[in-house]
Amino acid sequence: MTATGPAATLRALHHGRRPGDPLILPNVWDAASARVFADAGFPALATPSMGIAASLGYADGQTPADEMFAAVARIVRAVDVPVTADVEAGYGLSAKELVGRLAEAGAVGCNLEDSDHTTGALRDVREQADWLAAVRAEAGDALVINARIDTFLRGTPGVDAALERARHYTAAGVDCLYPILAPPELLPELAAAVTLPLNALAKTGGPSPRELGALGATRITFGGGLQHEAMAALTAVAERLRAESGN
Repeated sequence: MTATGPAATLRALHHGRRPGDPLILPNVWDAASARVFADAGFPALATPSMGIAASLGYADGQTPADEMFAAVARIVRAVDVPVTADVEAGYGLSAKELVGRLAEAGAVGCNLEDSDHTTGALRDVREQADWLAAVRAEAGDALVINARIDTFLRGTPGVDAALERARHYTAAGVDCLYPILAPPELLPELAAAVTLPLNALAKTGGPSPRELGALGATRITFGGGLQHEAMAALTAVAERLRAESGN
């Protein structure tokens, strides 16, 4: 595949950024939320598997692939900015099938995580790197690949295990590295040791996106956090309406 305009735009947004000025990618879970953030001026958007699962009535990690890709397609159709999609561990699809499904949905980027959803354990690092290389070979430059590193999520502290995976995934040709749940104080060490943009997760009560950027993150995402905040606001509306109705 040849590089498309939106993929090239999304990739370029990751580079040439100043410390403390990371790329902020709001995680949107449906067409309406996507329009809100696009209209606010964000240059690109991301989808969260957790947020989409919740909006469709599934537990995180339980959304059928067809429903996930359909949700991503609705989001893409709703906005004029590039969209990168969280497609978890790839739903057991071949690299060709996965790249084709993403292209059909209109996504120009993806998250691919290195957890095995069957066992809940980390995948073998070389097998994961081979899988990422196959996705890169199939997609060419038409897909911005964010390789999620789950060592911190799976209880392996410190940077060594994360950096081992980062080296393998970099060699596989990914565009960005995402050591999810890496403690903020480790971001400077991680950023100094890798050659690719680093994705950090912004959480309620934690460092702000700009603070994470100052620590070394190039790209900031929110997982299901924004959808959770929206539902908390809606809960407050429901409680107010119930109180006003006397129920």
